[in-house]
Amino acid sequence: MTSKVELYPGQRKSSRAVATIAKGSGKVRINNTPAELITPDIAKEMVLTPLTLVGDYRNRVDINVQVHGGGFMGRAFASAVAISRALTGQEKGGKDPKEHPFTKSVREDMRKKITEYDRHLLSGDGLPVGILPFIGVELHFLEFRHY
Repeated sequence: MTSKVELYPGQRKSSRAVATIAKGSGKVRINNTPAELITPDIAKEMVLTPLTLVGDYRNRVDINVQVHGGGFMGRAFASAVAISRALTGQEKGGKDPKEHPFTKSVREDMRKKITEYDRHLLSGDGLPVGILPFIGVELHFLEFRHY
């Protein structure tokens, strides 16, 4: 019997990322490439930010991220959001994941650390990219409130 795989999405502008998490030895792969090999260095730092915030818990899980679209910084931010959501178990529907490597109390502690550092690592990008071209409104005329 195969277990259900939980998918954790992240997005930034036109970049989309989906992360999966499993018990392991601390391997983080972005499009089947180790995260430590990402270039440029600023993008690598952004991708690894959620992992440095959680400390030693990083070495207990393997995270795989598939990301596409956009530029290198958009991809890095979308990957960071997906990794943050995978670590904290935050799914789209807000339900508690059934098979997660960490207990609920550990996930709450991680969520607290990540939101103290940068709340956008969990909330993602609130920019409605797909709607604006259809309604014919230029971006610089709109005021966005990012909560």
